[in-house]
Amino acid sequence: MKKYLLSLCFVLIASASFAGSCPMLWGKVDIKINDISDENLKLKVQELRDEGEKAHSDGDHSKSEKLLNEALDLISS
Repeated sequence: MKKYLLSLCFVLIASASFAGSCPMLWGKVDIKINDISDENLKLKVQELRDEGEKAHSDGDHSKSEKLLNEALDLISS
């Protein structure tokens, strides 16, 4: 029984720590978006950033991270 309780605690702690990475990612997007000169690219990045924030708010952290990383990839390319 102790093993199950301990495992549950680890899962809950891990979930909370992963959920915290979404705001860090959109913070990176917010900083780098100002360096984009192409308005079409800037709009696409802003759209992905906003969708990522909404997914985070809805509790879908994997989708949020995917969208925010996609926005960062667009900025880097």
